[in-house]
Amino acid sequence: MSEGSKLGLVEAKLGIIPGAGGTQRIARLVGAARAKELIFTARRLSANDARELGLVEYAVDAGGAFAKAMELAQEIQTQAPLSLRLAKVAVNRGSEVDLATGMAIEQACYAQVGDIPLILG
Repeated sequence: MSEGSKLGLVEAKLGIIPGAGGTQRIARLVGAARAKELIFTARRLSANDARELGLVEYAVDAGGAFAKAMELAQEIQTQAPLSLRLAKVAVNRGSEVDLATGMAIEQACYAQVGDIPLILG
């Protein structure tokens, strides 16, 4: 997120509530109490505040968001595509269920790549 940008769930100012999963996602990211505070106050956060709360990964200088995204993309693209895809499935699906089920999802994903021999280089 670039400095100078603002992020917030301001729907309460409009007489509505966050939709499209907004109330659910924010609570999972920052906890129910903090989510309620952010929703109820309709507070707009700076890039640094959003980073400190874990809503964004990086707070960068104004105009630097695209460059940071490209830097991360270049680093990610050097990894094995199948591993990335299955890790994404494990994280996304596993974060929506209890730990035991999440572990089973991870195991199923790992089984799809676990028999591939390691190439050390």
